[in-house]
Amino acid sequence: MARVVAWIPDLLFGSNVVGSLSAAGHQVQLVSELGLAAPDADVLVVDLTSDVDERLERIAALPRGGARTLAFYSHVETEVRERAEHAGLDLVVPRSRMAREGGALVERLAG
Repeated sequence: MARVVAWIPDLLFGSNVVGSLSAAGHQVQLVSELGLAAPDADVLVVDLTSDVDERLERIAALPRGGARTLAFYSHVETEVRERAEHAGLDLVVPRSRMAREGGALVERLAG
C-alpha cells in the first residue's frame, strides 16, 4: 500500500482516480494545492491537463522527500509529456492510461 497525494483540480476525474487507487489498496489524499501533505507521500499524482508551467514549478520547488511523481496529460499535448519528463517527473502518462492503470502505475513507482 502506497501513501498517495493526488493534486487533481477536476473533481470528477479526481474522485475517479481516488476510487481506483483506493480499490487497489492505496491510501489516497486528494488535495486542491500541493503543500504540507506532499513530503509524507510515497507517490504524488499530478494533473498536467492545465496550468502546466505553474504545476511543474510547484513540483520542482516542493520538498518531496522520497516521493515519486506520476503525472498525466491530455494525449494530444505530447509536448507536455516531454516538458514533464525533462523536469524530472518519474512517470508521465496520458490521462486515459491513468484512468485504466492508475493502481498499477502507483504500485510500480512505490515498489
